[in-house]
Amino acid sequence: MVPSPVMLKPALDAIGKAIDQRFDKLLAVPDDSRARLYEAMRHAVIGGGKRMRPLLVVAACDLFHVERDRALRVALAIECIHCYSLIHDDLPCMDDDDMRRGKPTVHKAFDEATAVLAGDCLHDIAFEILADPATHEDPFARLELVTELAVQSGPAGMAGGQMMDLVAGDVTYDLAGITRLQQLKTGALIQWCLEAGAIMGRASEGQRKALRAYARDLGLAFQIADDLLDVEGTSAKTGKAVQKDAAAGKATFVSLLGLERARAQANALIDQAIGHLSGHGPEADLLRAIARFAVERDN
Repeated sequence: MVPSPVMLKPALDAIGKAIDQRFDKLLAVPDDSRARLYEAMRHAVIGGGKRMRPLLVVAACDLFHVERDRALRVALAIECIHCYSLIHDDLPCMDDDDMRRGKPTVHKAFDEATAVLAGDCLHDIAFEILADPATHEDPFARLELVTELAVQSGPAGMAGGQMMDLVAGDVTYDLAGITRLQQLKTGALIQWCLEAGAIMGRASEGQRKALRAYARDLGLAFQIADDLLDVEGTSAKTGKAVQKDAAAGKATFVSLLGLERARAQANALIDQAIGHLSGHGPEADLLRAIARFAVERDN
């Protein structure tokens, strides 16, 4: 087993700093009536958060020796998508949350209309970054990045999973249903992170297949860990409300499997995920550490 907290902390600190610096530059507040919109976006994206998805992108790019600045551009794009989804998920018409990353949600700190626009703009900015030649010199690689992200963030991916989650209080999902929901809502963007690294590095189909399998197992394990934290965690640690799924009557991996079976399943999935990296040597150690962190974290 890889002692992920020891290996991972410097990498998490570095990616957090790099992403914050890029957002600070990208979202400089203009001296006009759009200022409130930019301030809302900055509130959502700068500071806080695990930066798991950007780190996955960088770790995947490192497998294929992609230039770090280009890898960070792709990492910034996925964090834009992730943060837009959080802004919208927190709205009163969705999950109606007051806290995110240890601070007020965007609609609480500003207002609902500004929050909607801030989410919309972050969504747009993600594709603007990926379509820029600075991300990759090959237009076909840029097209593939954009196309894959559109698929994984849309109705066949994250947004579709969110729709399934919105009706979860009125629908009885079995284990297969919950697995499908989470593969879309959480797993789709995680899959894109690994796929993006493969696209940037012009990986072979065999290499891409192994990374997809890693992402699939990691995404499910990550969600099971989230379900465990919703039951066992505290708002002080997680930075958001806990025990909301049970209150809403939603089925989760924990409610269907029980605490111990859910924990055992998460660990088994992580072992499988790490097994998919057997074709790589030390260059994949960061991905192995991220996998362990997914189930060891407390937020």
